[in-house]
Amino acid sequence: MRRSVFATAIALIFWFLASGSTDALAQKFVVGNTSIGAPGLPVWVAYETGIFKRNGLDAQAVWLGGGGPTTISVILSGEAQIYHGAGNGVVASNLGGSDLVMIAGGTTSINYWLMSRAETKSKDQLKGGAIAIGGFGSTTDFAARVALQKLGLVAGKDVTIVPSGNNATRMSAVETGRMQATPLEPPASILAQKRGLHLLMDISALDVPFPHTGASTTRKFIQNNPDAVRRFIRSYVEAVHRIKTDRKTGMTILSKYFKGLDDKEVLEKTYDLAFRESVMPRKQYPTIEGLKTVLDYLAQKDAKAKQAKQEDFIDLRFIKELDESGFIDNLYK
Repeated sequence: MRRSVFATAIALIFWFLASGSTDALAQKFVVGNTSIGAPGLPVWVAYETGIFKRNGLDAQAVWLGGGGPTTISVILSGEAQIYHGAGNGVVASNLGGSDLVMIAGGTTSINYWLMSRAETKSKDQLKGGAIAIGGFGSTTDFAARVALQKLGLVAGKDVTIVPSGNNATRMSAVETGRMQATPLEPPASILAQKRGLHLLMDISALDVPFPHTGASTTRKFIQNNPDAVRRFIRSYVEAVHRIKTDRKTGMTILSKYFKGLDDKEVLEKTYDLAFRESVMPRKQYPTIEGLKTVLDYLAQKDAKAKQAKQEDFIDLRFIKELDESGFIDNLYK
């Protein structure tokens, strides 16, 4: 009987170690998120539903404010271990000498609408005005420049690009007439349309591959903490699955972080637009095509970008492990 009890105890210990469900195994680290909108939802869902904890991670999810180069400093300084933000900032930082790499794709295309004042309904009316962005080097900056190029307008010449802060600040700037337009992602874009702003261009319809918001960390952290990164990627993939298969929970969490948004119509439409397979795929590989988009853009001013390869900015080993083991496919069976 004693041998049986001992054997059972040993079996339970191994089960806990394998499942990552013991507090002793939990590794503390911080995930810095740059989005309170749909692209940031995988992090919030993993945190709120206990997915991080179930995978043996004592993870604290914090909002860093809008995206841009300055938010990346929290990773490089070691204040946070995972950066959940735009891949163009990661590429620029890496070209500048850091060892940042993307480890999960997140939202893999530009998912913005260019929203303008109600009376600004053509590119001619936009000309001579200003577009509000989050900050230079941010995803909103890139989205604004893509939109202007498609409209046949030149940034800095035909239209001024002005760093203006977060979604709410930029939306207010357009509503009050201080700015003519701003790129917004769901649910802010849908909410803005409902409040009377004009959809000047659906940038997402251009299907531009782009590392909109994904997970990144440093090669040094990966080298020193491969198991923690492995557990994070597993948690991230599980969170994407939860978003895609549990709409009610996803909308509840999105509502909480997007400052109490409780408009069901806006939340439903956000789900329809933001979590399609072409926008947030089940298999969370960083987008190679999107990184090429970034490098082609940066190469206009940075010689290093001309010589760089997309593979220099990613580490696929962890997402590849999950994919090749059948883990991701089994989640959706």
